[in-house]
Amino acid sequence: MISAADLAHLDEVPHEAKPLALWLWLNLDPLGRGPMDTGRIAREMYPADAYPGLDWYAAQDTVLEHLVELMDAGFLTTYVAGGAEWLLLLHPLRVDMRGVRISTPEPPARDRPWTSVAVGRGSAGGRERARERARAQVRAEDAARADAWDAVTQDREEEPVLPERPLILDAPPMFCDDHMPHGAGKTKCGPCRDARLKRDEWLTRRVYEEKLTVHFERAGTPDEEPW
Repeated sequence: MISAADLAHLDEVPHEAKPLALWLWLNLDPLGRGPMDTGRIAREMYPADAYPGLDWYAAQDTVLEHLVELMDAGFLTTYVAGGAEWLLLLHPLRVDMRGVRISTPEPPARDRPWTSVAVGRGSAGGRERARERARAQVRAEDAARADAWDAVTQDREEEPVLPERPLILDAPPMFCDDHMPHGAGKTKCGPCRDARLKRDEWLTRRVYEEKLTVHFERAGTPDEEPW
């Protein structure tokens, strides 16, 4: 539970960063420690169903800016442990620790709160420089993601394949020589009938050959045929 004494630590926190401060109080472990994961924080603070159309990268940028403001206000700091960066609240909530198991790593001695608070409160110029650095980092990460996506897209692109020539273009003529290309109309013509039968047989045979080809490709053709 957040007490009045806890809320007093928000007095020097910029108003726009206070929602993030409250979120950190309620979502980091009882010692005020948790992973430095702007993506996760942005997803949970600005869920897509509650903020439709929100720019995902802009949300991450906002979270990072507010984290910098909280550091500048002396509300939190960061430390590196196990090859990862972690958040550390300088004023965690007072909770009953009985039976609580902590899985976050201990901060190194040189990153203890009492050694980092001295440099936590900077001037307005220091805050702006930190903010520009944060924005530059987000832009660099965005560019890296874009390059990776471009590489994946290029790998998926396939060389254009020429379409197969339609069988009907190579089929025998539909009518006799005297009635090409429009036929005899209502007049009965024996040679036209023979031409159509020959054409139908040719097309049927070619379609059957194509179906057999597909079958043998899928089933695998043995080296020696039984016939």
